[in-house]
Amino acid sequence: MFASTTSVALVGVDPRPVRVEVHVGGGGARFSLVGLPDTAVREAKERVQAALASSGYEWPSRTVTVSLAPADLPKAGSAYDLPIALGVLAASGVIDKSATDVVALGELALDGSLRAPRGGLAAAQVARDQQVPVVVSVDSYHEAALVTDVDLRPARTLREAIDVAIGGGSSVNVPAATQPTVERPVDLSEVRGQATARRALEIAAAGGHHLLLSGPPGSGKTMLARCLPGVLPPLDDGAALAAAQAWAAAGLPRSETRLSPFRSPHHSITLAALVGGGNGLPGPGEVTLAHHGVLFLDELGEFPSHLLDALRQPLEEGYVDVARRSGSVRFPSQLQLVAATNPCPCGHSGDARTACRCSPGAVERYRRRLSGPLLDRFDLRVTVSAVEATDLAAPPSESSAQVAARVAVARLHQQQRGTLNARMGRQALDDLAVDDEAASLLRSAFDQLRLTGRGWDRVRRVARTVADLADSNAISGSHMAEALALRGSW
Repeated sequence: MFASTTSVALVGVDPRPVRVEVHVGGGGARFSLVGLPDTAVREAKERVQAALASSGYEWPSRTVTVSLAPADLPKAGSAYDLPIALGVLAASGVIDKSATDVVALGELALDGSLRAPRGGLAAAQVARDQQVPVVVSVDSYHEAALVTDVDLRPARTLREAIDVAIGGGSSVNVPAATQPTVERPVDLSEVRGQATARRALEIAAAGGHHLLLSGPPGSGKTMLARCLPGVLPPLDDGAALAAAQAWAAAGLPRSETRLSPFRSPHHSITLAALVGGGNGLPGPGEVTLAHHGVLFLDELGEFPSHLLDALRQPLEEGYVDVARRSGSVRFPSQLQLVAATNPCPCGHSGDARTACRCSPGAVERYRRRLSGPLLDRFDLRVTVSAVEATDLAAPPSESSAQVAARVAVARLHQQQRGTLNARMGRQALDDLAVDDEAASLLRSAFDQLRLTGRGWDRVRRVARTVADLADSNAISGSHMAEALALRGSW
C-alpha cells in the first residue's frame, strides 16, 4: 500500500515542498528512510512508533519504506514526524487517505503530543501555493498565521491532527501568542543637540541611505542609530512577511511584524554568523535578519577587515550567496547599514573638549582598518560632536513621530517614481531634474572631494531625498549642497 503527503524544507529562507512518500508491504518488520535525511530525521522512526502506540495505533509489522522527495535536497530537523505518521497510517489502511491531502509539519513526542519544529511559516506558504490545508502544532499556529489565504488547522496531538486532516477545520483552542521582549526604538526627543546628525538620520530614513556616524565616546552615536527604526515607515505586507520568513528560518519569533528589524551584532561575530553559513545546511546571518530593516555596527573600527569586506555584496546587490560543496544558497539582505565609530583609538581626535592621546601614526592605522570601497558605500558620513551642557539643559527636540511624518511624505514621492532613492539605477539618476546650480556644484565637488563614480551617484541619490523632504520636483543648488556637506570625509 502506498500513501504520500507534503511537508517542507528550507533552502536558505525559501520554502521548498517535500513529498513524504510511504510504502507499506512485503514481509518482515523493517524500516527504511531515504532522501538525504540528517540525524534528527533518521531518528523519526522511534518517535513516530512510540507516538502511534501512545495514540492507540499499531506500527505495521511489515516493511515500511519512507522516501523524502526530491531525493537530492538535504532534509533536516524533526518536522517530518507528523507527515511520516500520517503516511504510515494511510498506507496501512488504518485511516482514510484523505488525511494525507494536506501539508503537515510537526514533531511527535513519545506520548503522541505535537511539538513545534522550525518551519511553520514555510509550511503555510507551501500550502497556500498548492491550495491545500496545512496541519501544524498549536505552538506553530501564530507563526503560520502570518500567511493569509490559507486553511490553517492546528492540533495538539497526533489524534487531533488526524481528525482535522480528515474532517476539516479545527476546534482546538489556540492560546494567545507569547510576546517576546521587544526592544523599542529610542525616541528622537531623547536626543539632545546634534542637529546635523538628526538631520542626517531623517534623510537616511527618507531615502534608505547608509549612514556612518563618527565622533567621541558619549556623543550619542549609538542612541541616534537606535532611533532609526522609530522614524522608518511601517513595513507593508510583503516586507513584513519577508522579514518574518528570514527570522523564522533562524528559529526566531517576530512579534512586531510591522516594525523594521534592527540588528546590532558584536564585533566578535564570526563570518558565518554575519553573512550566513554554518555546518550542514547554511542558515541566515545577521545581514538576512536585518532584511527590510537596519544593520547597526557599533565600534565599526573594531570589526575585522575580512568581515567588513564581506558586506560589499549584500550592500550592493541586496543578497548574499553562500557557497558550499553541495551547492550555493542565496539569502536576501536588502538592508540599511548604520555604523558608528570613534575617530581614533582613544576616541578624541578632533574633540575640542578632550585632547587626543594618540600619535598621528596610531590615528592613521586606526582609520586604515576601514577600506576605501566600504567607506564609499556610505551615502552619509557625519561627524557627531561632544554634547554641550546647554544641549542637555535644552527642551526636548522633535519626536520620532514628527520626523516619521515627513519621512512618510518623502517615501510617497519615491513610490510614485517606482523605487527607493537609495536603489535608483544610473539611468533613473540621469533622468532626474537637476537645475544648473546643482549640476555645477556636483561637477566642482567631484575633484575637490575626490568622488568615485559610485560616490557621484550616491550624492545624487541623497540630493534627490533632500528634494523629496522639501517637496520639490527638481534638485536645486541648496539640495545638492546639503547632500555634499553630509557626504563628509574620513
